[in-house]
Amino acid sequence: MMDPEYAAALDKAVAFKSIRPPSTVTEARVIFDKFFVSAQNTFLEPHLPPDNTYVLTDQLIPVDGGEISARCLVPVVDDDSETFPVLLYIHGGGFSLGGIEMDDYTLRIRCVQHKISIVNVAYRLAPEHPFPTPVNDCYAALKWTASNVSLLRGDLSKGFLIGGESAGANLSAVLAHMARDDPFFEGRRLTGQYLCEPNICHYAAYPESLKPMFRSVEGFPAMPTLSRQAIERYYRWYNAPPSDPRFSPLLYPSHQGLPRTYIQAMELDPLRDDAFVYTEVLREAGVETKMDLNRGVTHAFYSCFPALAAAARVRENAERGFEWLLRREQST
Repeated sequence: MMDPEYAAALDKAVAFKSIRPPSTVTEARVIFDKFFVSAQNTFLEPHLPPDNTYVLTDQLIPVDGGEISARCLVPVVDDDSETFPVLLYIHGGGFSLGGIEMDDYTLRIRCVQHKISIVNVAYRLAPEHPFPTPVNDCYAALKWTASNVSLLRGDLSKGFLIGGESAGANLSAVLAHMARDDPFFEGRRLTGQYLCEPNICHYAAYPESLKPMFRSVEGFPAMPTLSRQAIERYYRWYNAPPSDPRFSPLLYPSHQGLPRTYIQAMELDPLRDDAFVYTEVLREAGVETKMDLNRGVTHAFYSCFPALAAAARVRENAERGFEWLLRREQST
């Protein structure tokens, strides 16, 4: 059952309801920027912390074939010697939409609220840069972050987190596996991951033993903020082999040794069961995992309709999740 306030907002949103499936990625980006990015940032702008409570710098990170940008946020505190935990954040948008501005305001608020340094990475997008370019770009950003802790006034012993929403959660889950297995990160391992609405396995590659648990893709094929048709379009643009663990991280042979994990799911989301299944798989592998289910709402609704009480709950859950990942939950 849909949240009543959300249902009423959808009913009144004539422009949103009139959206037709885009025919090109350019058209999809225009729609996404208007109804997701701009709507969220317009709502959050009055809640931004004062400019003197954080330092913002844009950095260039070398990647195979060029450079990508990253927006770095560092808290400002009275003690100039204080250091902070670090978060690498990866935006969503089906691997083909969004950018560095998408969660910029959310991350400025998070930086100050949690006293955490943040690297917001602008990876190259499909279909111009299909799989595995977004994976490789984000992994280069993760290595850059670990190598530039002093620039971020970071202390990875206080926390080294990775996270994102939707496609960003998929990429975060993949990178958590890659970093676990990479000697480069010895002595500076990830300590937590935030996965909001993660896509953890292509529906064509569900393991036989887990197929009965994946019902939401078929159960919610035409939700207003993410449909089965849209998922297939994003998959087509990304062009990743369904069974490659770098796209379907559920298929990694082991999930042991992954960092503490916080997951958010939306009840009416085609990707809901990805969150359910991954939570159980991680727990069975001995990974400390916590999940929140937001009832009566759809994928990424909180960006389109940020003023709703349900959207506020998603934001509140996220911030409590970060406190939990940083092991500060008893102080909140």
